[in-house]
Amino acid sequence: MDFLRPTTWDEALAAKAERPEAVPIQGGTDVMVEINMDVRRPAALLDLNQVAELREWAMVDGMCRVGAAVPYTTIIEELGGPLRGLAQASRTVGSPQIRNRGSVGGNLGAASPAGDSHPPLLAADAVVEVESRDRGVRMIPAAEFYLGVKRNALEPDELIRAVHVKPATGPQYFSKVGTRNAMVIAVCSFAIALHPDERRVGTGIGSAAPTPRRAPEAEELLARELDWSAPLDPALARRFGELCAAAAAPIDDVRGTAAYRVHAVGVMARRTLTWAWNDHLGRRAA
Repeated sequence: MDFLRPTTWDEALAAKAERPEAVPIQGGTDVMVEINMDVRRPAALLDLNQVAELREWAMVDGMCRVGAAVPYTTIIEELGGPLRGLAQASRTVGSPQIRNRGSVGGNLGAASPAGDSHPPLLAADAVVEVESRDRGVRMIPAAEFYLGVKRNALEPDELIRAVHVKPATGPQYFSKVGTRNAMVIAVCSFAIALHPDERRVGTGIGSAAPTPRRAPEAEELLARELDWSAPLDPALARRFGELCAAAAAPIDDVRGTAAYRVHAVGVMARRTLTWAWNDHLGRRAA
């Protein structure tokens, strides 16, 4: 196994162009587990730890641009205001050691349906910035980034550079069901983001389909039926939960059954909508 170690972004792009089979590694929280368990044996590893710009975030054109290697700890400590849903999800990732090393870019690259960052990225309409040496930059909406189980929209010579997320304009929540309370892979998860300025709600479902996904029919229901100045109708919340559950397409596995996942998604959707709506009304009254 070859070990490539660029020190700049240009060097990283050149290395990926010349060795498209090289697997990028930053925190190693997914890749090293697979290597240690002999699940995969890549011909080369592309170590991105020396590329400092990947660990930076900034506000760019009204969007929060988060470098691919910004660790979850930084998101929790520095971005809990503008990226509320993503910060909540980041708090549920692994242990403190994993949160210090793992990143949203790594989660996107792995493209596991159970990745904790995927639902809030979907709910917040995030866009993934990727680049290749020869073809330049592509901006891929998160909803188009996931192609299958652990498959994403990256071309062989592309690397993830950053993710762009609009700062929250309303309440956001993330909910996760696991087999225990900490250091657990999600049985299923759900994220919601209220966008009061656009009179719409974004959703994200995790670990309940071959890819992370939104619940478009549930979002359309709320766009039609929500009265943004009134208390939440319990019947509307129940119907929203039902449509979110219907958007799931889970399987039975060692962590849970398909039937349980469908039920849990519906419950989490209803609860997170209620929490977010109560926050929304509280802010209006303040």
